[in-house]
Amino acid sequence: MNKRFSDQSSHSGHPRRFSKTLLKRALILCCAGLVTGLAIVLLHTPQPISAQGVQRQEDQLIRDFKLPSTPVEAPVYRPQAPVYQPEPAPIVEAPPAAEPYYEPAPSQPAPVESAIPAPSQSAPKAEPKPEPTKAASAEALSRYVLEFNRSPAIGNRFRLQGTYAEARIGFTRPKNWTVKTAKVVVRFQHSPAIVADKSNLIVRVNDTSIGSVPLNLKNAQIGEAVVNIPANLIQDYNEVTLVAQQSNSPTCANPDDKALWSEVLPDSKVVLDYQPQALALDFSRYPLPFFDNLGLDTTRLNYLLPGQVNEAWLTATSRFHAHFGRLADFRSLETSLVKDTKKFQWNDRLIVIGTPKDQPTLKSMKLPLNITNDQIVDGNKTALPDNVGVLMLATLNNGGIPVLIASGNSPEAVAKAVQFLVQPSNSQIGAGQVVLVQNVAEVESPKPRSWERYLPLEDSFQLSALKGLDNKPFKDVTVRGTSAPPVQFQFRALPDDRMLRGSSMNLKYSYSAQVNTRKSSLSVRIDGVTVGSKKLTSDNGASNETFNVDLPPNLIKSDSVIDVAFDLYPKESLKCGQVSDQQLSGTVHSSTEFKINRENSVELPDLKLLTTGYPFAAPQDLSQTAIVVPDAPTEADVMTLLKFSERLGRLSQAQSVKLDVYKPGSLTEAVKKDRHLVGIGTRDRFPIQEMLQANSGFRLMDSFTRESGKEKINVLPDQGGVIKSMMSPWNRDRVLLALTAQTDFGLKQVQDVFSNDLWFYQLKEDTALISTNQTNPSPFDSNAYQMQFVSQSERRRIEDTSIVSKARQFLQEQWYLLPVGIVGSSVVLYGISQLFLKQVGG
Repeated sequence: MNKRFSDQSSHSGHPRRFSKTLLKRALILCCAGLVTGLAIVLLHTPQPISAQGVQRQEDQLIRDFKLPSTPVEAPVYRPQAPVYQPEPAPIVEAPPAAEPYYEPAPSQPAPVESAIPAPSQSAPKAEPKPEPTKAASAEALSRYVLEFNRSPAIGNRFRLQGTYAEARIGFTRPKNWTVKTAKVVVRFQHSPAIVADKSNLIVRVNDTSIGSVPLNLKNAQIGEAVVNIPANLIQDYNEVTLVAQQSNSPTCANPDDKALWSEVLPDSKVVLDYQPQALALDFSRYPLPFFDNLGLDTTRLNYLLPGQVNEAWLTATSRFHAHFGRLADFRSLETSLVKDTKKFQWNDRLIVIGTPKDQPTLKSMKLPLNITNDQIVDGNKTALPDNVGVLMLATLNNGGIPVLIASGNSPEAVAKAVQFLVQPSNSQIGAGQVVLVQNVAEVESPKPRSWERYLPLEDSFQLSALKGLDNKPFKDVTVRGTSAPPVQFQFRALPDDRMLRGSSMNLKYSYSAQVNTRKSSLSVRIDGVTVGSKKLTSDNGASNETFNVDLPPNLIKSDSVIDVAFDLYPKESLKCGQVSDQQLSGTVHSSTEFKINRENSVELPDLKLLTTGYPFAAPQDLSQTAIVVPDAPTEADVMTLLKFSERLGRLSQAQSVKLDVYKPGSLTEAVKKDRHLVGIGTRDRFPIQEMLQANSGFRLMDSFTRESGKEKINVLPDQGGVIKSMMSPWNRDRVLLALTAQTDFGLKQVQDVFSNDLWFYQLKEDTALISTNQTNPSPFDSNAYQMQFVSQSERRRIEDTSIVSKARQFLQEQWYLLPVGIVGSSVVLYGISQLFLKQVGG
């Protein structure tokens, strides 16, 4: 029994040990599985990571970026300028001076062929623009006619007076032109008293004589001379010089004789036959071909409207257009809004701003990067990060229309792409057809009173701190001859400067020997008004002489120009009054010193200050200005926004643009208090109702009602535009500006005023009422628009001055109180003295 029991016990114990072993193994496998599962979950479950981790992931995506497997061919801009068929007969060259040549003008001169009509400032003509030729041979030429009257310095008069006179006109050569042939067509007339054998007109181009014409016309007839210009003389910057050598006596002529005159007619012209060259699009050349600072044609920008006009698009587009206003400076721009890419003229450029979702047209364009599911992807079909801006270059119409695209997969990315272009320090490093913008440096805003083209903030500075008329820092300038032009430089006071007595200029100058000390002198003028003159007294010349000139405060304004004129005469004259004067010279040194006495004081609102950009361009990066448009802006609203942004760009110089655009729903109280506001829209959709409801000043009301003070009238129809400024009800140091009208046609008139210098610089007071009777007013007619100015808004003086200065200013403005104060104080003092005497006597 015991043995049997023991055997049973031994057999029954083996399963227990086996079950324990299995249990241990199962537990181990379960633990391993649990650990593996946790590891898989941890690796595949999104976990909150730091901003640095996100940045590392985005950097990795950019590093792994791959171009499409079938990359698009690099875009090439091929300008399709209208083709000109050259005349079969060769151009007749003017013979040398020994055998003079001229062509009398016919009674009705035939027009000169022009494929690209040049605008005329004095007598503009509406001529149809020729259509571009679709297929042109490689040797086909285009023609450009540049009339002299395009220069504002010439206008309607180009007169040469005296025995020897020179006049100059400059022109540029666009960067993608290869000039094949060129000629100068000079139309002229001269005094009947001139002796033909001793008088001629010499034509020079870039200091090289290219022809001569005798002055032998009778009875002030009009002559015409055609002079060829060798193509190799044409450079980026060119100068045509006309020299008149005139005499009215066979023996001796008096250089001061008023009968010695010749006039070059303003419709004289330079004719250029050229081939436009193809240009490979590359961001290293930006802003070419969208803007050429050497261009002769008006730059035409077309903005593609998105499917929905939102704040992000409005802000990005307004900043970009302000940037283009800075590029254009004094040059003209034509801007339009387009909804498709079908109808373009030969000189158009297209700007596309927005995400692929906002701009569905991008999907149908041939781009360097692909678009999938409304997102920009790389060659691996991986979408770019949402905060990476994308800049691309493309073309339309077989390369005839260049396209600039600022996009991304989010509004933040689009804003970053545009900001890269508007900041010169960033855009200079661009290259290729695609730029991926990861980071854009934040540029610090300049000081509100730091304006690049105006007087420095320091009260003592040198002339080298100012700029000449070419907007470049002033350097030593030397002029020569008895008829030397004055040395000019800008002397612009800041818009909120009030000049005081005590300002002075310590002029440092030099002049050559052999001057006639009895006649030669030096004079200083401010805007044509002489403020000081000095006799040149040294026969041996002088070096670094000084001349201290007082600068009257009432003459220094925001657009002032100082002239330093040398009136130089030689000691001895040759026979017959002919003067040898090229050895005479005068120099103005950049070490000239200025001491300015001024204070910061300005009275607002004032539309005259708007012509300088103040206060909206303070600081110059436009960071203190916000534009407000209606919730559903129309094309007229958007175009008014662009025209105003362009004007602010022209009036400011900074390393960035920080202009913001809002709709009424997103306009916060903080923005209202902190910014200068510009409202845009017709009266029934105007976004800042507080301006229309103000009790003072001019108001537009419903039913075409106009109200001014207690006067109320109805105007049917009211097609005029209104520009009105007033102090902000949210901040007494901020200004509101309304660009409004009763209709979109009235807003068009506001746009024209901001886009044309002739009309814009007429603004003054606090309200401008704009009207016209013309359908398409000429931009060359200063009276095309009738503007009436009203001053009814409450004005406020903003200043940072001492109590003494404030008292002085008060007495200057309220001068009639001074006699009353003197009499009153005398009576009070008399009464006090009588009381004192009575007390002493008692």
